[in-house]
Amino acid sequence: MSHFDTLETRSPAERESALAARLPQQITHAKVATAHFAESLKDIDPATITSRAALARLPVLRKHDLIALQQKQRPFGGLAATPWGKLGRVFSSPGPIYEPEGRSADYWRTARALYAAGFRAGDLVHNSFSYHMTPGAWILEAGAQALGCTVFPAGVGQTEQQVEAMRDLQPQGYVGTPSFLRILLEKADEMGIKLPSLTKALVSGEAFLPPVRDALLARGVTGYQAYATADLGVIAYETPAREGLVVDEGVIVEIVRPGTGEPVPDGEVGEVVVTTFNTDYPLIRFGTGDLSAVLAGPSPCGRSNMRIKGWMGRADQTTKVKGMFVHPEQVAAVVKRHPEVAKARLVVTNPDSSDLMSLHCEAAASDALAKAVADSVRDVTKLRAEVKLVAVGSLPNDGKVISDERKYD
Repeated sequence: MSHFDTLETRSPAERESALAARLPQQITHAKVATAHFAESLKDIDPATITSRAALARLPVLRKHDLIALQQKQRPFGGLAATPWGKLGRVFSSPGPIYEPEGRSADYWRTARALYAAGFRAGDLVHNSFSYHMTPGAWILEAGAQALGCTVFPAGVGQTEQQVEAMRDLQPQGYVGTPSFLRILLEKADEMGIKLPSLTKALVSGEAFLPPVRDALLARGVTGYQAYATADLGVIAYETPAREGLVVDEGVIVEIVRPGTGEPVPDGEVGEVVVTTFNTDYPLIRFGTGDLSAVLAGPSPCGRSNMRIKGWMGRADQTTKVKGMFVHPEQVAAVVKRHPEVAKARLVVTNPDSSDLMSLHCEAAASDALAKAVADSVRDVTKLRAEVKLVAVGSLPNDGKVISDERKYD
């Protein structure tokens, strides 16, 4: 069997119909079971949220808001629906941001990604993600065990001991970062140890660059990548087609213009916003702060869900100009005041060692519009900016709303 289940190959119409049925239920649950969504969605009738277009009208909760929310209402900012005793674990990520783990099998939805990477029941999996405070190791362990694999909890560091354990236990698969796998294989070469059993890997936590992928393949290890976060679990995963990442069946992914909640056209780079059907931690329109873009059409591997290009940078481009913070949301607020502007990009430079803001706007040439936009920038940011009107479609498709190009030589 080349696919994990029939959900992966159902028609797009079947998938959208299923999502339309599940969305109102999940939003109702989030409003009833969590203090945060009871307030933020208080004016929303869940019965009306039955499509992606309707979902796009709801507010985006961004990851950088979690620290303040959790400090205000501990431990989870009013976002968790399950109390102590019914949760299995709680984790801490830098911030700190605390993440709950429920008790359901494959809580983080990792088995599907492992299956696409070639893992099967009966495999021994060498897990080199950290088992300390953060959920990385547990995310992969839960999926491997749900798939019927056995896990060796190697954790991080102690490369010689890890190589010796690989020699002795002969795992079929590895999970962890790609760079650490490369380090382990190079250490094995130094120690004169062969690892013929190790043939597959699911990597995450950092970019899986082609040179690293090829270096692993040269040593007999075929690696694939998964895109996951500590808040959401697996969002998308690579398949043997190696054409982007296929979105997991347990989430809805939108790509929105940074600083807004507005979906962008397919192919345009924007922020990854995710809605989960997790009942313990029901995140609705959660802005990851990561950039990506939708790839058109289905994957050649036969999986029919949306594909994204993978991680393409960070959407949170907040910068400080003349001692004041400027946020992507402020650029979006300026654009919203002027329907003539199709897209904008704030460029910050420092000629003569003095900060200068230039707002490049895709719009027809108009002195009156340029002056009006400049007034809006000053009103919203309390800073002055030069406004440059450029041809529609001429700004780079890289998801950047603020480009800090200052030099400090």
